[in-house]
Order: sequence, then structure tokens, then C-alpha cells
Amino acid sequence: MLPIFISLLLAAAPAFGRKAYLSDIVVTNTRDHLLLYFTVNDCFTPQMNTVIESGLNTTFTFFVKVYEKRSLLWNKLVASSEISHSIKYDHLKNVYEVRLSETDGKPRVVKSFEEAKRLMSEVTAFKVMPLQDLRKGGRYEVMMMAELDRIKLPLYLHYVLFFLSLWDFETDWTTVDFRY
Repeated sequence: MLPIFISLLLAAAPAFGRKAYLSDIVVTNTRDHLLLYFTVNDCFTPQMNTVIESGLNTTFTFFVKVYEKRSLLWNKLVASSEISHSIKYDHLKNVYEVRLSETDGKPRVVKSFEEAKRLMSEVTAFKVMPLQDLRKGGRYEVMMMAELDRIKLPLYLHYVLFFLSLWDFETDWTTVDFRY
């Protein structure tokens, strides 16, 4: 029993070896909205790739919060959003269906796994909030993080494949300050 347990831990070691993180963060605006761009790095482990290619639906959830910074009081939450990106491999068509909640939720079909992973890990031109909700000259901070939703297995397979929880990840909160 002990050798099996140790081999499971060693197999999961790459998942623990590197921590997913956010990068390429840009906070900008259009005429009407505050926009956010960022990328999640080191979020795909070999085990997760295997799960995706087996056809299980996998979802990343991104959390975004905007706070107005105040010197004497606690910062005030002015916007909070949740975005989801999900991927599912279709074995019959040999394509990946990627759904991005911030665009329209319709599936984008791609043949390349690398392209599907890029779509999953990038948030592009997300409308965080209307600019009219920001105060001119105000100081703000955008906080964001990403997490992999628990993989839901059919029937009672989660009892047999209990080690799938080792593939769960979440990034640390990343903060960007800006002045409007």
C-alpha cells in the first residue's frame, strides 16, 4: 500500500513543483468601460492535459474585484466579477470546444490543443465596469485571481479517482493600482 501511495505522490509532483501565476496585466479603458487583460501561466500540468484530452469538461474561473482606495477608511468595493473559461475535447470531431463567458458563451471550436490552451488562459478586453461608476481623480486597485474548478466525474468515479483533487490550482491574488 505504501509504494502505491508514494508513486501517486511522485506522479503528482509536477503539479506541486510550479505555481500558476498571472502576468501580462493591462488595465485600460474605452470611452465607456474599464477593460482588463491578463494571462495565466503554468496552469496546464501533464495530468490536466490528459484529463482534458480524455473529454472531461474543465473550467477555469477568474475573479476580478475593483476597490476604491481610501486613506482613512477601508477600501470600498466598487465592482466584482466572475468569468469562466471551459474546455471540452470532442473525440468524434477531433476538436476542442472552448467557451468564454466574457465574450458570449458560444463555443469557439479549434483543432489545435495549443490554441485551445491559449484561449483558456487569456482574458482579453474584459469589461470590468462602466467608467461612470469611477470618480475622476480617484485612486483604485484591481485585484484578480484564477482557479481551476474541481473536475466533476460521472457517477461515483470521484471515489475511485480521488487523486484528481491534486490537479486543483488557484493563483495568488494579483493587484494593480491605477488612478482615473
